[in-house]
Amino acid sequence: MYPARNYLYHTHHFLARHLFYPLLLSSMLACSILFGRLYVTRSWQYYFLVWNLFLAWLPYLGSLWAVSIQRRYPHHWWRLLLPGGFWLLFLPNAPYILTDFVHLQHQTFLWWYDTGLLLAFAWTGCFLAVASLQSMQTLVEHFAGRVAGRLLVLGSVGLSGVGIYLGRFLRWNSWDLLLNPRAVLSDVAAIMLNPFNHLHTFAVTGMFAMLVLVCYITFTTACRPVK
Repeated sequence: MYPARNYLYHTHHFLARHLFYPLLLSSMLACSILFGRLYVTRSWQYYFLVWNLFLAWLPYLGSLWAVSIQRRYPHHWWRLLLPGGFWLLFLPNAPYILTDFVHLQHQTFLWWYDTGLLLAFAWTGCFLAVASLQSMQTLVEHFAGRVAGRLLVLGSVGLSGVGIYLGRFLRWNSWDLLLNPRAVLSDVAAIMLNPFNHLHTFAVTGMFAMLVLVCYITFTTACRPVK
């Protein structure tokens, strides 16, 4: 009895420390708004948001996986390679929901409801991204120092910008890097070898990368205790 209670106690504090409960609350709010729209309109127009939200949770769960491994093996950095790779692979899926506003249609009252709907999902996705990034930065700083942690932040938000572009404009998914890597890398190489023919690519990538970075800086600054 007591070991089970102790396990639940530590699990609760682990999840609370990594913002699981507000993330769950935000996800429930977004889904509740979606189900409200479904009830009123009987339309499955935005059903894809649930799938996108599921994908946005994957990098967060990957970061929890990495943190749990580090807690058990505090000196075995190589054990984090698999969960770290999983986290980085799916990280762009979290801020990608910001681009779902492309589906917004101007329709009087329903337009305002849909705006709130998409905003709830976009906020949750962005929140999941920065929460997972904070956990991974902490892990990298534990093993390699503060500079390495900051480089991780810059590199991951840059790759997130690239991933958002590849997903929205070229329609690639995260798992395509595993299932069809040659085609994905071919598209990326074509852009890098002809940068002046793809200025819009760099503009979109840079804009979303900076947006994620500013959100992350705002988030981590707000989490610091006031002195």
